[in-house]
Amino acid sequence: MTTSNRREFVKNSVLSAGFLGLSACVTNYAYAQGSGSNGSSSVTAKGYGPLQPDPQGRMRMPRGFSYKVISQAGETMDDGFIVPGAHDGMDAFPGPNGLTLLVRNHEMSPLDSSDNPFSNSDAWKQLDRSKLYDAGNSGAQLHGGTSTLVFDTRTQELKRHYLSLAGTIRNCSGGSTPWGSWITCEETTARAGDKLNEDHGYNFEVPVNYEIGLADPMALKEMGRFNHEAVAVDPASGVVYQTEDRPDGLIYRYVPNQRGQLAKGGKLQALVIKRSPSADTRNWAEMNQPAFPKNQPVRVEWIDIEDYESPKDDMRYVGFDAGAARFARGEGMFYGNGEIYFACTNGGAKKYGQIFRYKPSPSEGLAGEHSEPGTLELFIESQDLELLKACDNLTVAPWGDVVICEDDGGSSAIVGITPEGKMYTIAHVDMNSEVAGGCFSPDGTTFFVNIQKNPGQTLAITGPWRSRIG
Repeated sequence: MTTSNRREFVKNSVLSAGFLGLSACVTNYAYAQGSGSNGSSSVTAKGYGPLQPDPQGRMRMPRGFSYKVISQAGETMDDGFIVPGAHDGMDAFPGPNGLTLLVRNHEMSPLDSSDNPFSNSDAWKQLDRSKLYDAGNSGAQLHGGTSTLVFDTRTQELKRHYLSLAGTIRNCSGGSTPWGSWITCEETTARAGDKLNEDHGYNFEVPVNYEIGLADPMALKEMGRFNHEAVAVDPASGVVYQTEDRPDGLIYRYVPNQRGQLAKGGKLQALVIKRSPSADTRNWAEMNQPAFPKNQPVRVEWIDIEDYESPKDDMRYVGFDAGAARFARGEGMFYGNGEIYFACTNGGAKKYGQIFRYKPSPSEGLAGEHSEPGTLELFIESQDLELLKACDNLTVAPWGDVVICEDDGGSSAIVGITPEGKMYTIAHVDMNSEVAGGCFSPDGTTFFVNIQKNPGQTLAITGPWRSRIG
């Protein structure tokens, strides 16, 4: 987006903003670019300032910020495997001795030939095939999975990186758990057949380890087989929420039989708007129906999904017919500020994107939630392509701001939204790629983010983060 386009946005934006209104968002967004609607500095909301040119042509950021590429597709990792491509969802965890551990997804399709993690023939020959969820048929290799990075924020140095889950497909996003693991999600519903030994479309739990080694690849089948995108866990209840990356997807939750033991089974459910069965939250103009309300919390309930394997890939249709609400490409999801935030990439009348938040019931997943149900609110529905487009992965900063990664090819940005509803730009990618996996180190000093392709890269960004707090 050019500076002139951003200034034009400040004059003409018609964003329907849920975080305390349009005027606050526009005012702070203008400040973040260093000018008001008339080209002069005229607002006092605190941002990070205008973006500066990047001599490397990778990412523009405000003055005082810098980045370092810490891991890139095609490099040889410490276990002998190659860093896979298609970097996507990611989160950071506290490690031993003050180190940060990152678990990173790779949205690799079957038979992807570029950035193949097994292209080192010696490492492939030595691989224990029992550590592959699916070893493939007829010589096929499945290149999706996760890798783990060990990083020292004090020295800004990568200590090691290694393959941590293998034999899966299109590991798009996922989410961290309060018990210190990573849930990685397959964005596929591929069935066993010519090239595949196993059905796909599941979640997998990956331990967060300092030591090098592949996780035992156990599909969490009762969490559902569908086109997964992301998950978030309510630490109070242990309930896991899930998005479905389909134009007509649902929002699901998984109530485990035993908190923190997802492999021991549980109940899969879909979100229903109370007194509005089969609601359509997408607000697409062509649907010619009453719009889903903005900025108005509505009460919800949850219905059981019996056939969690969904062999016909029709879970979303069965759920919708039973009363579940429909969403437009549910993607990024994160727990923060006591709520579950999630993005719908092409929701809204102009299909520029929506951001919802769900506030769990005090009795979430228990019988008592019927008397005090959780609530869903449509916070943002973008009407302006220059402000918000293709919102995808998101996280919540240590100081409470929501940070959004856009998936808009060659013009993706990283955007922050304060709890008061004011927006500011953190960075803008100058490469033809989406940005994904944004997350903060446990000590709050470093923001990690992935540039998905050309080539896949993980960046560590440092700067005056705390200046946003004061």
